[in-house]
Amino acid sequence: MYDKKEIESGMKMGLLEETIRAVRPLDESAMKTASVRWDSIAKPLHSLGQLEQQIITIAGIMGDPDVVVSPRAIVEMCADNGVVEEGVSQTGQEVTAIVAENFLSGDTTSCVMGKCCQADIIPVDIGMAVDTKVRRDKKIRYGTANMAKEPAMSRQEAVKAIEAGISMAFECRERGYRILATGEMGIGNTTSSSAMASVLLKLPVEAVTGRGAGLSHDGLSRKIQAIKRAIETNHPDPHDAIDTLAKVGGLDIAGMAGLYLGGAACRIPVVMDGFISCVAALTASLVCPLTVDYMLPSHVSGEHAARKILEYLGKKAPIHADLCLGEGTGAAALFPLLDMAAAVYRSMSTFTDIKVEQYKELL
Repeated sequence: MYDKKEIESGMKMGLLEETIRAVRPLDESAMKTASVRWDSIAKPLHSLGQLEQQIITIAGIMGDPDVVVSPRAIVEMCADNGVVEEGVSQTGQEVTAIVAENFLSGDTTSCVMGKCCQADIIPVDIGMAVDTKVRRDKKIRYGTANMAKEPAMSRQEAVKAIEAGISMAFECRERGYRILATGEMGIGNTTSSSAMASVLLKLPVEAVTGRGAGLSHDGLSRKIQAIKRAIETNHPDPHDAIDTLAKVGGLDIAGMAGLYLGGAACRIPVVMDGFISCVAALTASLVCPLTVDYMLPSHVSGEHAARKILEYLGKKAPIHADLCLGEGTGAAALFPLLDMAAAVYRSMSTFTDIKVEQYKELL
């Protein structure tokens, strides 16, 4: 794990490269101990399903079978997307700034859900078109360019945005958070997410593009055509996730990708949210394959392309509720489940305690 001095050194040497080198495989010993603990608990084997596996994974991430799932925070990456000029969203990009400031006042869905599950909300302006009261020390630029006409950003800007996300993971670790979740706010970001998914998964645009925040049939058609023009204009390299991110992606996606990478380097689990968060996870996994082991899936988004990404990453999400709001709301919904699983894992009696013969694996 990095300390402050190592972080500063990494930033001088190239934080992205240093972070990639810092990511290590999960701690197999801690996972084995956690698995044995689950099998000893007085209940049918594996009967809490994916929740048991998530606790085992967290043990491997933290390198400690004494699993802790708090304090926790949802980091909200806020950015604007120039492609809204193409009529791909139901609202204008001014909504990005309004909702971003509402994160500060507690007046968003993720804030209400976060309060219920004791998760702090940390909004970050990584690329909004205007300045607001939201912290902007990580701001890369004032929104991306219209990717239907030119690259969304330069490669250097994409790397800087990833590094901003990495630095947020380090900051959260220093502040004492033990588990993080990805959130975002940015009108038009399902368009950039669909573009990236199409390129990186090598799938037709139609197969990975949904209605986002309630587009009409005509709106969906405009969105698909804008994505196709963006890909045809910019020729993103499907074998280079950062090139794809720079040409047809978004700053919020880059920031979340960095949060996954930084979390892996810090040995902090990072909970995935929905479609946009999944695209960021896909990006991080292609930049550093080991990072995928540090990601915890939360739900299967109502945006059908998210399911394809989860399958690609080999992730099974425990929540199936057709959620598609974003903002980290699906990730927030996972926290109470983790709390209950962790409580059973830590405090329930074992077969030995109740003097009952332990269940055995039957083939």
